[in-house]
Amino acid sequence: MSKKKSVDQSVIRDLAALLKETDLSEIEIEQDGMRLRVVRNCAVQNVSVPSMMAQAPVAASPPPAPEDAASHPGAVTSPMVGTIYRSPEPDAAPFIDVGTTVAEGQILMIVEAMKTMNNIPSPRSGRVTAILVDDGQPVEFGEPLVIIE
Repeated sequence: MSKKKSVDQSVIRDLAALLKETDLSEIEIEQDGMRLRVVRNCAVQNVSVPSMMAQAPVAASPPPAPEDAASHPGAVTSPMVGTIYRSPEPDAAPFIDVGTTVAEGQILMIVEAMKTMNNIPSPRSGRVTAILVDDGQPVEFGEPLVIIE
């Protein structure tokens, strides 16, 4: 008879608090052969208890637009999971806007991950033709942020 390992509920509460604090949509950890994944859905509106149970299949199918943008040759993608910031400070002007001409290495945005601000530099020179994320939006690894042509 095998014995299942149990997860301390305080770990789940701490991970849920971390999701809320960092505006992440999910977090997954694996330790000592046990995997724990905590997911929250921030975009739900007018949710009743029965509809929450039916959400899993809906969340599994991402919208088609980001996939198309990710395959664009000028797409700049997020190197990590975190929260995107388009300006260096809350009241400051954004680093870039659509139509901005950028140089290679110029800061496009900031991704905050685990209370650390990470600059996202432009991988190439060109003109910003699309900004695919909003300020304060949670982003996933590989999610397209900007299109530079």
